[in-house]
Amino acid sequence: MRTMQLVLNTYGCYLKKKENCFLIKNQEGIFEISAKKVQSILITTSAFLSTDAVKLAMDNNIDIIFLDSYGNPYSRIWHSKLGSTTLIRRKQLEIANDKRGLDLAKEWIEKKFNNQIEFLGKLKNTRPNKAIKLNESIKSLKNILYRINNLEGTLEDKRNSLMGHEGSGGRIYFGTLSHIIPERFKFKGRSRQPAEDEFNCLLNYGYGVLYSMVEKACIISGLDPYIGFLHTDNYNKKSLVFDLIEMFRILVDKTVVYLFSQRKVKNEYFDKLHKGLTLNKEGKICLIEALNKNFEKTVRYRGRNIKNRDLIQYECHQIANGLISKQKDKP
Repeated sequence: MRTMQLVLNTYGCYLKKKENCFLIKNQEGIFEISAKKVQSILITTSAFLSTDAVKLAMDNNIDIIFLDSYGNPYSRIWHSKLGSTTLIRRKQLEIANDKRGLDLAKEWIEKKFNNQIEFLGKLKNTRPNKAIKLNESIKSLKNILYRINNLEGTLEDKRNSLMGHEGSGGRIYFGTLSHIIPERFKFKGRSRQPAEDEFNCLLNYGYGVLYSMVEKACIISGLDPYIGFLHTDNYNKKSLVFDLIEMFRILVDKTVVYLFSQRKVKNEYFDKLHKGLTLNKEGKICLIEALNKNFEKTVRYRGRNIKNRDLIQYECHQIANGLISKQKDKP
C-alpha cells in the first residue's frame, strides 16, 4: 500500500527513473525508492526532473505537485484522463443555484466547526488551567453553528451570511489556539502571505500541502475543482478545493498545535522577510514529517478503519456519488 509522500526540498536535486523506481540524487547522496511505495511527489525548491521519471509517475497514478516558498501549490503534473463521468460536473453546476447547494455548503462548514469544537474539547481535558477560556470558545462556536444550521434559501442569497459566520468562528477558534500555545509564540489572528508569526507560517505551509491533496481527491472522484459553491464568487480558480478543504484543515491544525505544545518548534526554522516570515528547509522537514505521521493515523469512518490521508478521498467520492444519486435529483 502506498504511504509515502516523496518530498524534494534540496536545491538542485535530481529525480529520474531506474526500472520501476525513482532515483533521487542530492547533496546527501543517491536514494532509490520503488514507485509502488509513492503516493505523490512534492517539490518545494529548484529541482531537475527527467521525462522518464514523469512518465513513471503518471503510469503509477502519482501526481507531482510544485509548492512555492509559502507552501502554496502553483502547478501540478497529472494524467489527462477524467476521474469519472461528466454527469458529476453537470450536477455541480445544477445544484449550485438551488437549496441543495446551500445544504451542501452548510454540511461542509458544519463538519469544520464540529472538528474545531471536538479539538478544543480535547485541549481542555489536558489543560485545566485554560478550561474557562476553552469552554467559552466552545460555547461560542456552537452558537454560531446553530445560526448556520438555521439558514434557509439559496447560496446566492445566503453566501455572505454563511461566510460571515464562518469568519466569526475562525476568529474565535484561532484566538483560542493562540491562548494555549507557549507565550513567546502567541499570535494575533490569521495572517497569510507572508505570515506575520511562526504559528501562521507553519499553518500556511501545511494548508498548502493539504490543498494539493484535496485537489487530487477531487480529480480522482470526478469532481470539477473549478466548480465551487461557497467560494464561487471569491476565487477565480479552483473554488471547490477551497470549499472542501475546510473539512480537513483540522489535520494541519492538530499537527501544528502539537509541534508547539511539544516544544518542537525552533526559531531557526524561520527566515525573516519584509513584514513577515518564511519557513526554511529545516522547518519544512520538521512540519512535513509531523504531517505525514498524522496522515498515517487510523480513524473510524462509516464503519471501517482508514488512514487520515484516505479520509479526504473517501469524502470526495461520497460527495460525487451523492451528486448523481437519485436522492440528489431535482425535488
